[in-house]
Amino acid sequence: MTDLGLPSIPPRRDLSMGDGLAFAAHGHHFTAALGTSIEALTQRAEAPLSVITQVTKRCDFDCTFCSETFQLPDPTLKQLETIRDNLKGTKRIFLSGGEPLMRKDFGDIVDMYADENFVLAVPTNATHGLQHAKRIAGKIAFANIGLEGPRGITNRVRGDYDKVMPGVRALLDAGIPISLSAVVYRSTLAALPFTVQIADVLNAGKVKLIMPLRKGNALNLAKHEFITDDEANEAFGRLTELRATMQWSPAIRLTTWTPENEGHMIVVEPNGKTNAWPVYDQKDLLLPIGNMLEEPIQEIWKRYPYKENHFRKYLGTSIRTAAHSGGGNAAA
Repeated sequence: MTDLGLPSIPPRRDLSMGDGLAFAAHGHHFTAALGTSIEALTQRAEAPLSVITQVTKRCDFDCTFCSETFQLPDPTLKQLETIRDNLKGTKRIFLSGGEPLMRKDFGDIVDMYADENFVLAVPTNATHGLQHAKRIAGKIAFANIGLEGPRGITNRVRGDYDKVMPGVRALLDAGIPISLSAVVYRSTLAALPFTVQIADVLNAGKVKLIMPLRKGNALNLAKHEFITDDEANEAFGRLTELRATMQWSPAIRLTTWTPENEGHMIVVEPNGKTNAWPVYDQKDLLLPIGNMLEEPIQEIWKRYPYKENHFRKYLGTSIRTAAHSGGGNAAA
């Protein structure tokens, strides 16, 4: 990779999580011991692998695909402490939004959750990276940056590319590993190689390609922008070939909305309401399964109906992958 003055992020050792599971910190994914079945893991599990906790619904972008258009007040630090305590037993927590770094007290939130034995990750547009990077460095496993590719594409579908990149560099300068995620439209397919090239230059661990869901702002997208699963898989195949030819280092992941991926995410809203997402026949694609302000995750997990889908997704068996040379299953 060309030296552009960006820091070199050293590989991190896998973190053993017990039950035949590990988290590969530099690869940003879960792995299971060879021969371990999804069914066995699901039967033994008393809590999920990964939970998304929304610390705010506010955002400084208005992405054309955004599903989080319904606003709620931010949870207080006391409420987030209760949610944290009720999440004990979960392997990884995404401190999410909205745009989580818009909270001025985000460093306090990270400190609060870092006190527990969670792997922490932060999905962000990075526009507030300059304010928070040094405070959260060494406490989160990685930041996942939303970026649809070069300036023109990102500006059209997400927000201001020139506000994103300084924040990304601040996160990298602080030694925080990053990954990229891109929502794929028909009109952004041509940008995908550039997205992976940017990820390679930034030493990102992976690029996540995600299909838009018909919710929120995406309800206003033209129908032709939604590509089929077959088209997505064809595009992924072409991108994988380019990755090999160009020797790009980031892993590439593709998530399409198949029955095997239905309901695989557990999302805690700012009011504690906890949902399986996306559930295709539910209003707003959310299936309520409890409230994290009122009960522990173990009780909610008992009635969560998508356990196998959850493990398949986060161990990479229900998504398309083009992995690091080190190999292994991978998760979002």
